[in-house]
Amino acid sequence: MKEVDARGLSCPEPLMMTAEALKDAKGPIKVLVSEPHQRTNVEKFAKGHGKKATTTEKGSEFEIVIE
Repeated sequence: MKEVDARGLSCPEPLMMTAEALKDAKGPIKVLVSEPHQRTNVEKFAKGHGKKATTTEKGSEFEIVIE
């Protein structure tokens, strides 16, 4: 599974990194973010592109698996 570590980055970087990873992905990708608004943005982006996003909260960070 490809992993995108966007923790600590400002928007729109997490979305740009997610978009790039989805272009090349052969399977699910995992996106790590550190802010609730980044989580929401990545989830909306994934759903807008016909993908399923499953989020797990890990302490103060979020792990989003996009399939």
